Amino acid sequence: MTKDARWKQDFPKIGIRPTIDGRRKGVRESLEGMTMNLAKAVSSLLSETLRYPDGSPVECVIADTCIGGVAEAAACADKFAKAGVGVSITVTPCWCYGTETMDMDPAIPKAVWGFNGTERPGAVYLAAVLSAHAQKGLPAFGIYGRDVQDLNDPSIPADVQEKLLRFAKAGLAVALMKGKSYLAIGSVSMGIAGSMIDPDFFQEYLGMRNEYVDMSEITRRIEEEIYDPEEYKTALAWVKENCKEGPDNNPADIQTSREKKDKDWETVVKMTQIVRDLMVGNQRLEELGFAEEAMGHNAIVSGFQGQRQWTDHFPNGDFHEAILNSSFDWNGIRAPYLVATENDSLNGVSMLFGYLLTNTAQIFADVRTYWSPDAVKRVTGHELTGLGQNGLLHLINSGPAALDGTGEQTRDGKPVMKPFWEITEEEANKCLKATSWRPAAVEYFRGGGFSSDFLTRGGMPVTMSRLNLVKGLGPVLQIAEGYTVDLPEEVHDKLDRRTDPTWPTTWFAPNLTGEGAFTDVYSVMDNWGANHGAISYGHIGADLITLASILRIPVSMHNVSEDQIFRPRAWGLFGTKDPEGADYRACQNFGPLYK
Repeated sequence: MTKDARWKQDFPKIGIRPTIDGRRKGVRESLEGMTMNLAKAVSSLLSETLRYPDGSPVECVIADTCIGGVAEAAACADKFAKAGVGVSITVTPCWCYGTETMDMDPAIPKAVWGFNGTERPGAVYLAAVLSAHAQKGLPAFGIYGRDVQDLNDPSIPADVQEKLLRFAKAGLAVALMKGKSYLAIGSVSMGIAGSMIDPDFFQEYLGMRNEYVDMSEITRRIEEEIYDPEEYKTALAWVKENCKEGPDNNPADIQTSREKKDKDWETVVKMTQIVRDLMVGNQRLEELGFAEEAMGHNAIVSGFQGQRQWTDHFPNGDFHEAILNSSFDWNGIRAPYLVATENDSLNGVSMLFGYLLTNTAQIFADVRTYWSPDAVKRVTGHELTGLGQNGLLHLINSGPAALDGTGEQTRDGKPVMKPFWEITEEEANKCLKATSWRPAAVEYFRGGGFSSDFLTRGGMPVTMSRLNLVKGLGPVLQIAEGYTVDLPEEVHDKLDRRTDPTWPTTWFAPNLTGEGAFTDVYSVMDNWGANHGAISYGHIGADLITLASILRIPVSMHNVSEDQIFRPRAWGLFGTKDPEGADYRACQNFGPLYK
């Protein structure tokens, strides 16, 4: 089997910085044990809770000594640089000398936990050092427990744990993106602005490279057989056994022949291998004499233009997009690859954000239609109730949605989308059985191919997000938490047949607040900034807000409760009565993380 080539470099580590009052002859000595124990407790919490994308525990690095002054701060920075630290957390139970002990690396996300105890002024240091961070233009997150603890209490309160984990997840996402690539396969699809790649955005906000390959490279690799032929045989056999072909919805006079369909299956399997190899490389290719192609483009996410120059002649990209975005294929259960339909790089980045925060597959979909309760009743006679009583958004697209999105994975009897290391063979098979592969609509895809068709199970908490670029402003993130919804079969069929019923559908009900863009479901649709959205399992809006603030990307709409919003402490200095406006002002003031 082909070895997963994605994890060539070491994963970034989290650096723990125990800072201390530098006064010797009594003060420092009395605090050494407590301070270092705080660092060890934070390290244990993070390593035991968080996972890297390959499923291994997150690694933490603790400074060799407590940091009481600039010399020890410099020694810690040196150790962190050599160890590959990408996220920094400072902990202390006491007063320390702020500008002498603070983390000064401008590109590393940073947080400070100031222990809330009365014996020593850890909270005083927290306020002083966060003031220094703001004054020096190095925003840091402040963590301050609600309840006073005793100095000899080694536990981490629940509210502190929540903030440590939220910051660490977002910080690691930032560190994991840095230095990786977005691979554009092709160019602009049907005039979609998101596929007009903005390299300045990727470089300055995400620290990423941009790589470009013409779609003719796929043709070359097919014709010159630059793929693993043994894997191809295995893959084709697996597809014939596990990917059931659904009915052909095309009018009889334009349906493709059985011979053409069989040839399309062979082509789309090869396309799947080739797109993956373009992204991350494949050592097997070097063994076959293709050393350059074996290296790949170090792509953590990619996009495939497809329409129309490819799909007017060749089978569409729906199969490779769906399979690569899923958590399993002929090589077994594995981490999903991220491939954006129509080379919509901005939705690809939205998928990337969700993936790095959850380690789960992402659903790429059109935000296609708002169905009001009245419209549903008029068309079907059905009255919406439960989660969907206020109306629904029809999320549907031509095949790229991860098969994990069927909802056939379960936890405690409820549908979920899991990290790959939790998925069982039985669950992967259920996802496959819930999906049929419909011959492509020839009016759209003249070259043929196959589109995945499934219906997402209802009851899953999900978060839809979308990154938009605005001239003069830059990137802006939108977030909508909600739930997937079940409809009676006959109701779904009537609504689904009004668009293309050969594509996967997710019925989505956003959580409403009664205000602004979340006044009602119509308002969510009316305020959405583009035709696409990325859907992630779980209510991760608060994590996305934290991640966006590290990257200096303002959030234009969200339905996350105010008590869950966690941004750098300096954001409050831009105003506390209007957090959304303060977010815009802070992001504009500090500018992109890597500029």
